[in-house]
Amino acid sequence: MEVGQERATLAQGVVSLVGAGPGDPELLTLKAYKRLQTAEVVLYDRLVSSEILELISDQAERFYVGKAASLHSVPQEGINQALVTWAVQGKRVVRLKGGDPFIFGRGGEELEALVAAKINVEVIPGITAASGCAAYAGIPLTHRDHAQSVRFVTGHLQQGELDWDALARPGQTLVFYMGLGSVELISRALIANGLLAETPLALIEQGTTRQQQTHIGTLSRLPDAFLAGAIKPPTLLVVGSVVSLHSTLAWFDTSHGQASGFDSGKQPSIAKRD
Repeated sequence: MEVGQERATLAQGVVSLVGAGPGDPELLTLKAYKRLQTAEVVLYDRLVSSEILELISDQAERFYVGKAASLHSVPQEGINQALVTWAVQGKRVVRLKGGDPFIFGRGGEELEALVAAKINVEVIPGITAASGCAAYAGIPLTHRDHAQSVRFVTGHLQQGELDWDALARPGQTLVFYMGLGSVELISRALIANGLLAETPLALIEQGTTRQQQTHIGTLSRLPDAFLAGAIKPPTLLVVGSVVSLHSTLAWFDTSHGQASGFDSGKQPSIAKRD
């Protein structure tokens, strides 16, 4: 390596693709927390909770690059280029995403762009919404008596037809991300392909936060709150026999709020049982 190239490499910054988890700030990994404390630039998504944003260093520049259905504040190509530009300037950059960067988070696309530009980069996984929200709702995604496998599925059905025959097979749990607007279509398609109409489903709204609500129904009888239009994103759809365990295993008591912040001294809220 020539002297000039070596100096350029040493001067180059680093990009951390960080998973923020599903909402509860105490579900952050220790490595993610450290990167937020030392970041100079943070590009964050719509689903990153305000409690987690409060953990970012006061010295860091913050840029909102969130996406909602048909509404992107910054196109993905623009985000990719911004990450490269900041890193070339020698900055410590955090790309902060809700959940996990590699599970419906476009982290793979961003990593491809950074690797192609020869940027120093690392990936810090986060707890994905499926495991985090289901756990806080008392719904084990697998259980020997109910489900031997679990599938993570996109709810943006306009992007292509799903393998409904495979999804309608018994003995598995289905988790649909970003599927609130497609619940009725998903229910009809699963029933049409052989899944029992009485198969339980759950809509977990604002999972792992003090606003969490779990709405229970079946494929043929959707939750009343959904039919009334009272459920808002982010909401996760879980389909399968494991949902029936919610009534006895739900442990997270949202009436007392969640433990917030690393130094709060509070314990997680636990539902008391008689």
